[in-house]
Amino acid sequence: MGVTLVIAGSFFAWRMWLSFEKAQVTRAWTELPCRIVSSRVVSERPTPNSPPAHRVALRYEYENGGVKYVGTRIRQVEAAPTQHLENARAKQQKYPPGSVQKCFVDPAAPDTSVLEHASRAALYSIWFPLLFVVGGLGMLRGAFKSGA
Repeated sequence: MGVTLVIAGSFFAWRMWLSFEKAQVTRAWTELPCRIVSSRVVSERPTPNSPPAHRVALRYEYENGGVKYVGTRIRQVEAAPTQHLENARAKQQKYPPGSVQKCFVDPAAPDTSVLEHASRAALYSIWFPLLFVVGGLGMLRGAFKSGA
């Protein structure tokens, strides 16, 4: 049982660390001004009998090194569509057409940009799977102590 806890806890801690690292990437990108060209809520039905799912579709323009680019991503990993129209509208209202926002541009690939950084919450929660690692190691230590 101790080995299982150590393996499972290590796996989930590793996945959370990878999530944190991915969230850190855009923080090193170049911050540039961009202009929102279009911003709207798109509603779709994934299947004919499912409720509508809503997502924000937008386009923004920015200039990097004298070259104009068009971006469409809010975050590096886009959120899944929501069934709550009011949530999608609230997100869309943060980016009204014609407004000037800041975007983050990948210096290695200037056609890649985002408007928001991903959350670093995974790092703040990594302690939880590490508890399983510590508990599993404690179980193993106890097993070896009583067997010796």
